[in-house]
Formats: sequence, structure tokens, C-alpha cells
Amino acid sequence: MGLKDITASTAELYTAQRVYSDPVEKDGIVVIPAAMVTGGGGGGQEAPDKEGVGFGLFARPIGAFVIRGSEVRWVPAVDVTAWGLAVGGMVVSLAWILTRATRHRRGRKR
Repeated sequence: MGLKDITASTAELYTAQRVYSDPVEKDGIVVIPAAMVTGGGGGGQEAPDKEGVGFGLFARPIGAFVIRGSEVRWVPAVDVTAWGLAVGGMVVSLAWILTRATRHRRGRKR
């Protein structure tokens, strides 16, 4: 498989099907999950018949469209890991700041 064949086949990866999943219907409510898909690649050639290519694809859920009758609403996906890391980082930072402030005040009183 040559470089042109590989790059042509990767174009098939960037379709709406990668972003929007098949709709799911239950009790008159339709849910259409959506994802963020990003990717990149590169390739090159050196001497005759020496080709190389690299490719990466990343996808994560971002939410879903919920359709009930004629009403459509967007429900974002909550990334619990990202929130946990953010809150944990803030707690550690606040603890460090309070410790430094307490030590600084004790040093002044002496």
C-alpha cells in the first residue's frame, strides 16, 4: 500500500458518522450522541520506494441532541475526570497558599 492509498483511506475516517452516532429511540424520545473527533497525520518520501506515514485520531463524547416531539435540546456530556483534576488542583493550590501565608505571618510575629 503506497502513501497515496493510505492518505486516501484516511479521508474515510473524517465523516459525520464519526461525530454523530446512530439515533436511539425509546418511548418517543430520540437521542443522537455526538463526539469531538480530531486527528492529524504526516508522511514523506526519501529515496525511491521509501515511503513513510503516521496518523492519529482522537475522539471523545461531547453530548447529545435529545428530541422529544418538536422540541430539540442539547445535553452536554460531563467529563468527570477533567472536573476532578481541576478541583483537585485548586484544592492543592489553595492549601499551599494558606500554608505559605500562615508561615509568613508566624515569621513576622517573632
